Amino acid sequence: MEIIDTDVLVIGAGFGGIAVAVELRRAGIHDVVVLEAADDVGGVWRENTYPGAGCDVPSPLYSFSFAPNPAWPRRYALQPDILAYLRRVARRFGVYNLVRFRSEVTSAEFDAETGRWSVRTSDGAEYSARVLVPATGQLSRPVYPSVPGTATFTGPSFHSARWDHDCEFSGKRVAVVGTGASAVQFVPHLARRAKSVTVFQRTAPYVLPKRDRVYTERGRALLRAVPLLQKIDRLGFWLYTEFAQQCLTKWRLFSPFFTIQTRRHLRRSPLDPKLREKLTPNYQLGCKRVLFSNDYYPALASSTVDVVTSEVAAVTPTGVRTADGEHHEVDVIVYGTGFAATEFLGSMTVRGLASRSLADAWRDGARAHLGITVPGFPNLFLMYGPNTNLGGGSIVHMLESQARYVREAVRWLSSHPGHYLDVRPEVERRWDREVQSRLARSVWTRCRSWYRDANGRVVSIWPGRTSEYRRRTRTLRLSDFRVGRVPSLSATPEPAR
Repeated sequence: MEIIDTDVLVIGAGFGGIAVAVELRRAGIHDVVVLEAADDVGGVWRENTYPGAGCDVPSPLYSFSFAPNPAWPRRYALQPDILAYLRRVARRFGVYNLVRFRSEVTSAEFDAETGRWSVRTSDGAEYSARVLVPATGQLSRPVYPSVPGTATFTGPSFHSARWDHDCEFSGKRVAVVGTGASAVQFVPHLARRAKSVTVFQRTAPYVLPKRDRVYTERGRALLRAVPLLQKIDRLGFWLYTEFAQQCLTKWRLFSPFFTIQTRRHLRRSPLDPKLREKLTPNYQLGCKRVLFSNDYYPALASSTVDVVTSEVAAVTPTGVRTADGEHHEVDVIVYGTGFAATEFLGSMTVRGLASRSLADAWRDGARAHLGITVPGFPNLFLMYGPNTNLGGGSIVHMLESQARYVREAVRWLSSHPGHYLDVRPEVERRWDREVQSRLARSVWTRCRSWYRDANGRVVSIWPGRTSEYRRRTRTLRLSDFRVGRVPSLSATPEPAR
C-alpha cells in the first residue's frame, strides 16, 4: 500500500485538532493532514448528543479568539450550536480540506534514521510525517463502572456519550449511575419523561446556579455591528475565570465566596431535609469538578425521582444491586460515569527513540513539558496533554496557546531540514516537579477525582492561570531541546547536541 507523506500529521478534529490546523494554515504551513476516526469534525461535541448537552463556560469565551461568534443564541451554548460553530470554523479556514475521515490511528513510531513518524490506521493506511500532533483530547473515551454484571442487564443500557436516541423512556423505570457534569444536564430530561428515575450517587457534587440567558436578535445584531463589544464581553468572562482558577490554588482565602453560593443554591431548592443532606458535599469545593445547573435540584425533588447513596455493587439482568443489599428493579440504565481522562492517547501505540513506548514512559503517570513534549519522542507535540486541563476557565484558551507553540516548532523544523527536536529529560523533570509541587498545595489533592490517576497523581489539571500558561508557551526555547541530526540526510553525521 502507498505511504502518504506529509510534513505535519494531526490526530483528531475536535477543538484541539482544529486549533492547530488553523494556526498552521494561517502561518502559511499547508502540508498538513488531519486524521479523524469519525465521519465529521467536532470531537466531544459531535459525540455527546444526550438531551441537554451543553457547555458550562460562557459562549463568548468558549470560542476561538480568531473566530468570534456574534450569533450564539444564548450565554451558555448547547451542543448543537457548539458543533455548528466548529463546523463553520473548519469550513471557513479550510480544515475540511485537510481531514481524512474514518481514519482511526492504531500506531505511530519514530524512526531516528529518517527523522519521521510512521503512522498506521485501522483500515491499513500508512502515513509518514515529520511532525506528529496528537489532539485526541482528555474526554473522548467513555468509562463504565467496574462492577460485575454490566453485560448481563437485559434492558437498554448505554453511556451518556453514546446516547441511544431510539430508547423510549415513557413509562419506564430508569437508573442513572453517576452524578457528574453530563448527568446534571440529562437527569432533568429523564425526570420529565420516565415513570421513575433512580439516581445512584457516589459523592454529591457542588452545584452553582447557571447564570444563563438568551441573546436577543437585537443584541446579536449589536455584537455584529460593534465587534469591540464581543471583545469586551469575552474579556469580562476571562477575568472572572482567571480569578476563579486562582482561588483554587493561591487565593484560597476567597474560595468561601463560591462555597456560599453553592450552599445558597442548595438551600433555595425545593428539597426535603433528608434529600438536601444527601446532596450536601463532604469535601472541599473545587477538589472535584464544580457543576452548573438551574434544573438539576428541582428534578431531584420530583416525586418520581429517588437518590440512592449506597454504592453500586453489581448490575443484574433486571436492575442494580447496591452495597446495602437492596435490589433496584429498572428497565433502562444510563451511565453518566465520565471519561478515561488520565489515559492519554487511549489504545493508540506510540513508540519513540529506541522503540520505547509512550505507555512505558508514562508507567508512573503521564507527564510532558508544558503538557506538550515528552523526552524520547522527537517532533511529537501534544494538544490538551498532561496537566493542561482547567478547574476554572476555557480550555480553548489553552489550546490556542499550544497551537501557537506547535506553529513555532514547525517553523523552526522547516528552516532546519535534517533535524529533529527532542525535549531534554531534565527540562521535563524540572517542569513536572514544579507543577506537582504547586498541585500539592492546591485543592485538587484533597479528594479522589477524575483529575487523578490510579496512583493518586494529578495528571489532568494545570495549577495556574491561563495567562501564565500563555506566557510560558509563547516562545519555543531551543535550549529546552536536544537537537538531533538525521543521519540519512547528512553526508557527515554530527552528534546530537
